[in-house]
Amino acid sequence: MFWKRKKSDFISLNLSIDDPVIEQSAEAKPEPVAEIAPVEPVRAEVAPVEQRNVETPVAPVSTPGTVEMPTLSPVMEAPKPVAPVEIPKPALPVQIAPVEEEATDEGFMKRFRKAITSTRENIATRLEDAVKGKKVIDAATLDELEEALIGADIGVQTTMEIIENVRKQVDRQALKDPDELKRMIKQHLLDILESAERARGVASETSVPDDVRPYVMMIVGVNGVGKTTTIGKLAQRIKAEGNDILICAADTFRAAASDQLAIWADRAGVPLIQQKQGTDPAAVLFDSLKAAKARNADVLIVDTAGRLHNKSNLMAELEKMKRIANREVPGAPHEVLLVVDAVTGQNGLSQAREFMKAADITGLVLTKLDGTAKGGIAVAIAKELNLPIRYCGIGEQADDLVVFDPKVYVEGLFE
Repeated sequence: MFWKRKKSDFISLNLSIDDPVIEQSAEAKPEPVAEIAPVEPVRAEVAPVEQRNVETPVAPVSTPGTVEMPTLSPVMEAPKPVAPVEIPKPALPVQIAPVEEEATDEGFMKRFRKAITSTRENIATRLEDAVKGKKVIDAATLDELEEALIGADIGVQTTMEIIENVRKQVDRQALKDPDELKRMIKQHLLDILESAERARGVASETSVPDDVRPYVMMIVGVNGVGKTTTIGKLAQRIKAEGNDILICAADTFRAAASDQLAIWADRAGVPLIQQKQGTDPAAVLFDSLKAAKARNADVLIVDTAGRLHNKSNLMAELEKMKRIANREVPGAPHEVLLVVDAVTGQNGLSQAREFMKAADITGLVLTKLDGTAKGGIAVAIAKELNLPIRYCGIGEQADDLVVFDPKVYVEGLFE
């Protein structure tokens, strides 16, 4: 499941407009139809008949005397009882079974593992060459291991910690098997990624009360890292799960920024709030917040101008936008995601470090992970900044954006 903040568990098509809709859970038995008072039989009203004695002539008989005939009662046919009218039961809402998330997620995970093939080959192949044919781990093996980890942009600090830990194990003769060496490296990388999530906590849509709308996501980063593409993918994937989305085109500095965003918004079928170039981005955000609240939208995704971390005026503008968002919607922005290009390697780490000084970054979006052998930057950022990775881009298609899973990532590097 990509987006966990939902309004309901099923979708009603409202095929029966006039009939009342009865909501009921899957396990609950349908409530009985309201009892209808039995219809009493309709009795035909018959005018009262005068009862009188009818003198019937009697034929003379041989026996003397007079025979009295009994009085005749009026004869009426008993009315037939009317069958009670059967009232049709109100139509229940049509329930659409949710998409099997397990199968969908499995497909995404396969694509995710495929996306980090270059990084896996960079690490695993070098590691395999370092330990191939060796029964013991020596100094030469550790040197080759160090080269492999640094080459994958895992980071010097992280690499030195791993090498030092391995060396201690070797000195104590507690680590002799190359396969055990791989398992130890995998566990070390996984501990780093999971520690970053525990330290800051991954900002989640489920942490915001359902009555707070819209859920505001602010996307920041320098130009050229895939910020606009990430917004389009986010909008499409969140909308596909039944949510109402609105996009705010607050990047009014870069030429054609709104035009590019409009293309992605049109693909996703999501409304776009924009103004002419040069407009105050805070004013665009204010209008977008008003529109989102008027439409009762679930999510508002805010595009911001691509800014360098050393441009103080742009960073100040970002702070102004955050103040306006918080004034209009409690707790907004609920997420501030920094988009980093995995291809840039250690330069992406420098960007993240400087952005954290000026903005309250809650998570990272790692793009173009499928086009680099330096996917180890995810570990470097988590280690040095304790910054969790929220999403990662694994392709050019609209659905090529997945929730980052540390376990799947690490397993994919060594499978």
